[in-house]
Amino acid sequence: MFSGKVRILWNRRVGSSYYKIGLKCGNALINARPGQFVMLRLDGRTSPLLRRPFSIHRIIEGEKGIEILYRVVGEFTGRLSEVKDGEWVDIMGPLGKGFSLPENIGSIFIVAGGIGVAPMLFLSTHILDKKMAGSTNIKVFLGARSKEDLLCRDDFLNLGLDVMITTDDGSEGKTCLITTPVEAALKEKRPEVIYACGPSGMLKCLAGIAETYKVPCQISTESVMACGIGACLGCAIEGKDEGRYLHVCMDGPVFDSRDIRF
Repeated sequence: MFSGKVRILWNRRVGSSYYKIGLKCGNALINARPGQFVMLRLDGRTSPLLRRPFSIHRIIEGEKGIEILYRVVGEFTGRLSEVKDGEWVDIMGPLGKGFSLPENIGSIFIVAGGIGVAPMLFLSTHILDKKMAGSTNIKVFLGARSKEDLLCRDDFLNLGLDVMITTDDGSEGKTCLITTPVEAALKEKRPEVIYACGPSGMLKCLAGIAETYKVPCQISTESVMACGIGACLGCAIEGKDEGRYLHVCMDGPVFDSRDIRF
């Protein structure tokens, strides 16, 4: 695990409230796995004091760094959106348990809702780079509230992947929840595994669908974190077994959907 200051390569606005920030990390995160995260703290700023967790969105090969996709939702991300190229941030990672990637997967569904797409591009490129599955065997489902909240569609299309789009308001793609076309596709042909990240309601519905159709499903969850290393125990979520609690920073953030009580 690396902990230290890294230089900002870029901090680009990619939507109404969405940004991508590139961080030059050298070889510090070269062994990061899809689904893992980093904790950031703004250099030279006294508030907020605590670090914040962010999924690794993409590995930057040429610059030897990582890219993070984030949405401005509060004080920390508001300040993060203001940092400039060449400035420094404090980073710790890679942290947590990422997606499990069995060899010789034949068919994969990748499901993302809103900003939940953040770790899924890294996952897709990793699968393709490792030749774990052919591009025609990966189907991507992207859901968003509206066209303005739809993220990374072109990134997935540029990878040669089949992409299904839904929005709540019908401004792009089909007007429905993203779980609706997922279930329809499952009825036609079951994948060998489903990978998902998004709002808890989406993950709960998807976990139920996966259980009904007997398809393994791995979900990336979100939780408020203060430390990211299991010291504060503030990111506990209820496990499937009664009385058992899991910690997102150490046991996750990626879980088997059958291990979580929604």
